[in-house]
Amino acid sequence: MQLLYSGYQAWTDMLTPARIAARMALQMRNGMGPVADWAMPRRMFALMDVFQGAELTHVRPAYDIHTVLCGNAEVAVREEVLLDLPFGGLLHFAKDDVETPQPRVLVVAPMSGHFATLLRSTVQTLLRDHDVYITDWKNARDVPASAGRFGFEDYVDYVIRFFQNMGPGAHLLSVCQPCVPALAAVAVMSEDNDPATPRSMTLMGGPIDTRAAPTVVNELANEKSIEWFEKNLISTVPMRYPGAGRQVYPGFLQLSAFMAMNLERHGAQHRELYQLLADGKTVEADHIKSFYEEYFAVLDMTKEFYLETVDRVFQRTLLARGELMHRGRLVNPGAIRKTALLTVEGERDDICAVGQTAAAHLLCTGLRPHLKRHHLQPGVGHYGVFSGRKWENQVYPQVRNMILAVN
Repeated sequence: MQLLYSGYQAWTDMLTPARIAARMALQMRNGMGPVADWAMPRRMFALMDVFQGAELTHVRPAYDIHTVLCGNAEVAVREEVLLDLPFGGLLHFAKDDVETPQPRVLVVAPMSGHFATLLRSTVQTLLRDHDVYITDWKNARDVPASAGRFGFEDYVDYVIRFFQNMGPGAHLLSVCQPCVPALAAVAVMSEDNDPATPRSMTLMGGPIDTRAAPTVVNELANEKSIEWFEKNLISTVPMRYPGAGRQVYPGFLQLSAFMAMNLERHGAQHRELYQLLADGKTVEADHIKSFYEEYFAVLDMTKEFYLETVDRVFQRTLLARGELMHRGRLVNPGAIRKTALLTVEGERDDICAVGQTAAAHLLCTGLRPHLKRHHLQPGVGHYGVFSGRKWENQVYPQVRNMILAVN
């Protein structure tokens, strides 16, 4: 599969002139006057808009969080990179005009084919009452081969280092795939009596134990051997990029897998987008366009991290079995005694089904009952756990109350 990436790039390059032409035509629309609002031109422009927008990008979108409502005041937000490491940085959403110090929260974002900006709405909601930081992962194809490898244990090390940079008294919130390395990081820090060990950890829709309720994602991960994954899904970054020669699991493959799971839904969304644009309903259309602009921004993962995650998390479920190792020693969640635990699951989650995340409570045997909470959110799928109205109005209060209780 070494030529897979080059083939994808050739196909993308072939479509580029057509997309440029579509964008130029859309720019000319404003100079057409009333004719642009006739039914036929609107349909043509709608088709061009949908076509030019259905393009994968490989650059992290902007967070675009400039202000947030804290209490009754609109407060300015600025981004600060506190730690810049080869494969990711510690990004701080700083607020200067908040009189009372707010609890510090590190959002541990997935490295699963998308940038951390996929959690934009999660961060924006948290910013109302918290001092928010995030693991801002980099696209592996942009990391020079000289930077070395980045595997599962490196991810754990990055989380630990970020907390040490933040200092004592912070909190952790992890979404989806990184719940396993995040829990492992807290266990290691707890066993080491690290003063920067977080006061609480919120694990949301994560595969702590995929055996609890296997989904299609889990079944696919177990259908093939790890050797099959390496042979068929790993490709080499082309020479035109900074990470030339690095072996990666391309983001476009991960996106293809996600879309294949809900192909009918994505097709319906694009048909609806076309119709909204053709009908001149630009505000409604912008909601769909914004989602896909983010969804189509893909991130490549290093070969090591992808294969080790498939092997350790989805195939052998090592953390749940008590067999996960980190730097030569056994990861022991039972060593966590002071970090409060909140798990959150979505009733309709078809990626991390109900029971997979709650399994963390069985592993954290050293926590007293009052330091453990679980929230099952009715009526939401995977993304509804951390974005949308039910996240803001029903899930977030649970997160905020847990943090306040132990801060």
